[in-house]
Amino acid sequence: MGMRKEENMVLLGGLKKTAMENMGMVLITLAVVAALIVLAFVAQKIFRKDEDDRSFKIRYIAIVAMLSAISAVLMFFEFPIPFIAPGFYKIDLSEVPVIVGAFAMGPVAGVVIEFIKILLHLFIKGTSSAFVGEFGNFVVGAGFIIPASIMYYAKKTKKRAIAGLITGVITTTIIGCLVNAFILLPFYAAAFGGIDKIIAAGTAVNPAVDSVFIFCLVLVAPFNIIKFSIVSVITVLIYHKISYLFKVGAN
Repeated sequence: MGMRKEENMVLLGGLKKTAMENMGMVLITLAVVAALIVLAFVAQKIFRKDEDDRSFKIRYIAIVAMLSAISAVLMFFEFPIPFIAPGFYKIDLSEVPVIVGAFAMGPVAGVVIEFIKILLHLFIKGTSSAFVGEFGNFVVGAGFIIPASIMYYAKKTKKRAIAGLITGVITTTIIGCLVNAFILLPFYAAAFGGIDKIIAAGTAVNPAVDSVFIFCLVLVAPFNIIKFSIVSVITVLIYHKISYLFKVGAN
């Protein structure tokens, strides 16, 4: 336990240094995430119907808790994509319950489920990255969930669902590249032996990789496109078949 605490302190020190060196982009990234979350709250307030009803609140809490637990469990079932990204980038399907909840109950529910999912995973498994990996997971997940669910929640049709999911894939791909380039990769480089090792891992997958920018462009972006496209396809296939289980109120 003491060793883990010391390791986390070292990692936090590296994180602080990395954050200071990339303060401009860190602030921009955080501002984008904050804007998305505010947008989620505003959209929910505009489109909500009978959410002040007591039965709505009880069912809402129960469904959020259930989907958060399912999502946290799914985080443990992850797999890499050979020839697309280095082995430390792994896909899991934990965003499927999150987007299902967001479609059924609104973007705020999606953000809450995403956050609780991360907390549960931390409680069960702990962190090996001084919470930076978990932060990145939350940010990238929110970048997908919020725009997708806002578009669908405003008008619940299949076309709007598909359009929202496509928008979510595009948004999270951009956010994922920014978060990796200016927060995650510099942090891991400072903590685990330098950026050259990370670039080398990328070059082993794609010889064109010779910088952080190219790493994000040809590895991180395709990885996120594939990951969230899989999540989107699964959501389109299952949502209308199971949505009655998660509906609350009149929505």
